[in-house]
Amino acid sequence: MKHLKTLVFSIAPLFAAALLAASPARAGEGVATGDTSAKRIALSNSYAGNSWRQQMLKTWDRASHDAIAQHLVKETKVVNANASAPEQANQIESLIVEGWDAIVINAASPTALNGVIQEACDQHIVVVVFDGLATAPCAYKVAYDYVAMGRMEAEFVARKLGGHGNVLEVRGIAGVSVDDDIHRGITETFAKTPGIHIVGSVHGNWTQTIAQKEVASLLPSLPPVDAVVTQGGDGWGTYQAFKAAGRPTPLIIFGNRQDELALWRDILKEDPNYDTFSVSSAPGCASVAFWVAQQILAGKEVPKTIILPLPVIEKKDLDQWLAIMPQGAVATPVYTREWTAALI
Repeated sequence: MKHLKTLVFSIAPLFAAALLAASPARAGEGVATGDTSAKRIALSNSYAGNSWRQQMLKTWDRASHDAIAQHLVKETKVVNANASAPEQANQIESLIVEGWDAIVINAASPTALNGVIQEACDQHIVVVVFDGLATAPCAYKVAYDYVAMGRMEAEFVARKLGGHGNVLEVRGIAGVSVDDDIHRGITETFAKTPGIHIVGSVHGNWTQTIAQKEVASLLPSLPPVDAVVTQGGDGWGTYQAFKAAGRPTPLIIFGNRQDELALWRDILKEDPNYDTFSVSSAPGCASVAFWVAQQILAGKEVPKTIILPLPVIEKKDLDQWLAIMPQGAVATPVYTREWTAALI
């Protein structure tokens, strides 16, 4: 994974020291200070039904309340769609009518919202999409390289299996750009290793209970499985399905959730040679998207696409992370305005 250093956090230091703030040398660098005290920024979120999305909403709440307390914005609002692009489009239409100055969107579809996003842009509303992206050219994008994440998983598995073995793929929510991109990175990489076979694929919706149910329903039809590639929020459920079926524990890529990391530690107690890693986007990307919108409103020149680094947890860092993560948590910082301005 050394060649992906530019895409991942170095997280051996503890959470507070490494991630919660910009480095002192860059703090405040390039912060736009135009008056945004009367501005209103809304969040349109496509889905709130798993731990990652719940923590994402908490990071948005933290950033937006800090901004209000500092008189950097006047008001914020959150609307959640039930993984439905038509419902989300209708909600964005309402936000346009309500006259919000900026709309930040975690999109249910890469294309289905493009019309309403263009409508918002035509009304001179700042639109920032993040995590689940839309392809509307007028929108600013706060993105992870999810194709690289899928590639990273597949390269690790292919190396550990010596280029030969059976793999189960647990995907996210169908139709969302995140799922499409991770899947693309996985399949394109395995295509270069003919001895690796994807013997099954299910949509776990980034939710442990759904992943467990879907994997359990597929396992009886599968040959022996050597490894499982995932997208985050599905590793614990996948393990439970294998355990209930009486199958050996395969190599499972984990997704930075506390329950997955605790499971990883438990597996290591029984098998010290069990080797995997954990990777996921950080829910704190919502706070970056918020501050990007605020900085645009404040007059800062911002590129159309901003790439965030992917947090990776390795075995040597496992105990440090578990020591500071409460149950139900996902590894993430809440990013500040200063950190975001420095990133931009």
